[in-house]
Amino acid sequence: MFFLVKVILSGLMIALASSVAKRYPAAGALIASLPLVSIFGMLWLWQETHDAERMQAHVFATFWYVLPSLPMFLLIPWAMKQGVAFYPALLGGCCLTFVLYLATMGILRWMGYAL
Repeated sequence: MFFLVKVILSGLMIALASSVAKRYPAAGALIASLPLVSIFGMLWLWQETHDAERMQAHVFATFWYVLPSLPMFLLIPWAMKQGVAFYPALLGGCCLTFVLYLATMGILRWMGYAL
């Protein structure tokens, strides 16, 4: 039952962001940019485990994974402005993010942190 509640609430937030964006792109972007997935993830994890150490590790890793995902939001509109179609631009953004994730994990491992 709790899984169904999680699915419905999470899905509603995505649907809200995309519905608002049809009429008000900036407002839809604002909703999409809110760390709702992270907040929901923390709420669901805490509700299911009440494990402070696991929560700390989750939030720490989330911070470091957000950073390499940000350039994607610059690459996609830039590529589309250059005439690249949406799906190839999205694929390029996802590939860039994947490479930056690997680089981030490597740098953090080198610094003594494991995600």
